[in-house]
Amino acid sequence: MKSRFLSGIGIVMMMLVLASCGKLPQTQIDAANAAVAAAKTEQADIYVPAEFTALQDSLNASLAEVEVQKSKFFKKYADVTVKLESVVTTATQVKDNAVARKEAVRLEVEALMAEMNTLIAENKELIKKAPKGKEGLAALTEIQNEMTVIETSVGEAATIFANGEFMAALDKLNAAKVNATNINTELKEAIAKVRR
Repeated sequence: MKSRFLSGIGIVMMMLVLASCGKLPQTQIDAANAAVAAAKTEQADIYVPAEFTALQDSLNASLAEVEVQKSKFFKKYADVTVKLESVVTTATQVKDNAVARKEAVRLEVEALMAEMNTLIAENKELIKKAPKGKEGLAALTEIQNEMTVIETSVGEAATIFANGEFMAALDKLNAAKVNATNINTELKEAIAKVRR
C-alpha cells in the first residue's frame, strides 16, 4: 500500500514537472518582444545597429525555438525561457547603449556645427583674398557656388538636428566638412602662390 502511494506521488510529481516544462512561456515572450520594441523606440537600430541586429536575431531564434517546441508532443520550454530572459537583459543593455550613443552623437553634431560655421566664415574671408586673374575669377565663381551648396547643407543639417535626427545630421555635416576643408586648402594654396 505504501509503495503504491509513493509511486502515485512519484507519478503526480513527474506529471507536474512535465506540465511545468510544457507550459508556453508567454510572459517571457511578451517581455522579450516589449524589450526589443523599447530598444527600437530609442533608435538602437540607428545608433547601435550591430548590437540591435544581434538582439533581433536572438529574439527571432528564440521565437523559432518556441514554435519548434509547440509542434512537439512533449514540449520543453525551459531552455527557450532562459534564452528569452537573456533577450530581455540584452535588450535593456542595447537600449542603454543607444541612449548613450545618441547623446554622444548629439554633442558631436553641436561641436561640428560650430566648427562648420567657423570654417565657412574663414572660407568667405579667403575668397576675398584669393587671386582674381582671368582663371582665378572662374575658379572663384565655382568655389562660391560650392560654398552656397555647403551652407545649404549645413542649414539642412541644423533642421534635421532640431528634429532629433542626430545621426542624419552628423552624416550631412561630415560630407559638408570634407568639401569645405578642400575649398579651404585650395584657397590657401592659391593665396600662397600669389604671395610667392
